[in-house]
Amino acid sequence: MEIVISENKQALGILAAEKGAELIRKAIALQGKATIILATGASQFEMLAELVKKDINWSLVTVFHLDEYIGIPESHPASFRRYLKERFADIVQPGKFIYINGEAEPEEECERLGKLISGEVVDVAFVGIGENGHLAFNDPLADFETRRPYLVVSLDENCRRQQLGEGWFPTLKDVPEKAISMSIHQIMKSKAIICTVPDQRKAEAVKNTVEGPVTPAIPASVLRQHKQVWLFLDKNSAMLLS
Repeated sequence: MEIVISENKQALGILAAEKGAELIRKAIALQGKATIILATGASQFEMLAELVKKDINWSLVTVFHLDEYIGIPESHPASFRRYLKERFADIVQPGKFIYINGEAEPEEECERLGKLISGEVVDVAFVGIGENGHLAFNDPLADFETRRPYLVVSLDENCRRQQLGEGWFPTLKDVPEKAISMSIHQIMKSKAIICTVPDQRKAEAVKNTVEGPVTPAIPASVLRQHKQVWLFLDKNSAMLLS
């Protein structure tokens, strides 16, 4: 794991997008196309704002969606489909974008998505780390063993409080209790992973991820077992590192 610490989240976003763009361009040069995974949430704002500016032939890029709440429409302010369309897809017009439909029957949607991604090799996964150490919506204790590409997961209270704290929902009871998430195994199959984690509220999760044991109790700790991971931090999220 290569750790890059920036002065602030804006600088972090620039560096993470540069590395991600480099990897996407390399994939296109080698194989004529690229497949990526995109995350959402407040941690990805600065990185995505920079990534859409990059000189990439986006028509050659297929994008998979990392996770989505079950039961909220795309019109909802917290919809991750809406987030990715407004901040990415509507701007760059990728060749293909496979969204998670949180309004579909969840197990059938997981099956549909699993079939689509099983035929792909993911070149770059853009992810973050939650305040509780989650990776995608794989909260503690995460399932490190399942080979299913997408899962129906329950969101723990710490995760739901983070979504409330970021301003996506008016009250805790409005935050969904279930979501569809890409599995840990599927994320780890990616050739390269760009993990973007700004803000002091993530500092403990970052410390546990980098310096604690690799355990389902700290889902993001599994990233240390991947051969090509860049962890982009700002001074605030890195403040507890030894």
